[in-house]
Amino acid sequence: MTKGKGLALLCLLPFAVFYIAFQIAPLVWIAVNSFYSEMNEAWGWANYTDILTSTFYQQAIRFSLDISFWSSVYGLIIALLGGYSLHQLGGGRLHRFLMSFTNMTSNFAGVPLAFAFVILLGLNGCLTLLMRKYEIMQGFKLYSTDGLIVVYTWFQIPLGILLLYPAFDALKKEWQESAALLGASRWRYWRHIGLPVMAPALVGTFVILLANALGAYATIYALTTGNYNVIPVRIAALVSGDVSLDPNMGSALAMLLVVLMSIITVVHQWLVRRSYQYAR
Repeated sequence: MTKGKGLALLCLLPFAVFYIAFQIAPLVWIAVNSFYSEMNEAWGWANYTDILTSTFYQQAIRFSLDISFWSSVYGLIIALLGGYSLHQLGGGRLHRFLMSFTNMTSNFAGVPLAFAFVILLGLNGCLTLLMRKYEIMQGFKLYSTDGLIVVYTWFQIPLGILLLYPAFDALKKEWQESAALLGASRWRYWRHIGLPVMAPALVGTFVILLANALGAYATIYALTTGNYNVIPVRIAALVSGDVSLDPNMGSALAMLLVVLMSIITVVHQWLVRRSYQYAR
């Protein structure tokens, strides 16, 4: 090993220590303690069995997947259109302003976002009163599944734009011009050239948005004060709740979430490889 490599490894040592202390060690602790049942006072699969056979926990998993999936789909579609529009603007003051605004709003989540939506679409929000006055979307409720999907989609859009924007550089302007000269419509160009080339970026962005939504806690807790049954709220209630305190059950639920994300990541890698083969 050369002196330069040894110095580089030495500089990386503090980062490795922090990574092990704040990533690996807590994950190992959660994995080990998830197999201990406080109710039975024994080690085993009791926690996982209770979760997989409980209607209450099954509902939390279903609600989490439902909200995360649809908010990721809607966020990806809007981000695709927004990223394409930004890319078409090219350089300029407006482009720089919109990119800065997108970067800023990508951090607008949690309690501030929940408070903003309460003001706009709460029971007596500004837009709610206007819609009630003009009899528009009277069945919409912010604290329902549809309302939460709207909230989640909002903080998915800026992140999706930032992730997808660089992918448009892979599309060469000559391809669209050549397709037009050969008689292909804009739809056929995107169907056979644009989307296949961008497929890896689209799949990767979707997986990141899905993970972002599955792990979101502050926004939904601030909106519903923990009364909506999703996985992050259930984990928090089991770890720090006053009524149903059971950290080991919370660890088991967290490990199921890890397994779920691992499966999604494996499927993502498989789809990306297929997309690259198709693009070639």
